[in-house]
Amino acid sequence: MQSTTSPAPTLDDILRLFQETDRKFQETDRKFQETDRIMKENQAEIKEMKKETERMSQETTQSFKTVNTIIGNLGNRLGQFVEEAVRPSAVRLFRECGIDIHEVQQNIAVKRDGEGLEIDLLVVNDKDTVVIECKSNLSIDDVNEHLVRLDKIKRMLPRYKDNRVLGAVAGMVIPDNVAQYAIRKGLYVIGQNGDHLALRNEQLFLPKVW
Repeated sequence: MQSTTSPAPTLDDILRLFQETDRKFQETDRKFQETDRIMKENQAEIKEMKKETERMSQETTQSFKTVNTIIGNLGNRLGQFVEEAVRPSAVRLFRECGIDIHEVQQNIAVKRDGEGLEIDLLVVNDKDTVVIECKSNLSIDDVNEHLVRLDKIKRMLPRYKDNRVLGAVAGMVIPDNVAQYAIRKGLYVIGQNGDHLALRNEQLFLPKVW
């Protein structure tokens, strides 16, 4: 039985094998280098995109701050507008209710024993003090805050401790539910009625006295 054997590789065969292997290693190395280059380029792009995103985020945050500041300033100006509109009408409105107002004070700030109090309008006579809160758009939260303010009046302004303290809220926009809530809490409600201001309380309304 004859055995078949492959011819022994020649020196040229071995050289070609090494050359082919070296070529494949070089090709593989080239591909690794290309992959590394692409990854580095992508990392650079990712870093640039991250920087751009951070810049845009900072600009957006600043824009929100600017808008909030503008809205806040606008709200303050609208509140001042309401005060200016209510101030000349306050004497007439409360005299119609039988409260003979002698004096109107505006933008009162009080500090006593580490506690502060701010009042938009204060209308007074010898025995009555009406504390008015003015808002561009009156809310239930505004009403509740004013009720807390009224609880402090005689303590923070002791010169009125013997007066009958009453509360009122005024606004350019007063939703019906807010007006009714304020009235139930014993407050006068001053709002727009056509081209002038009017009290939205019924004639038989009995205000809460502080």
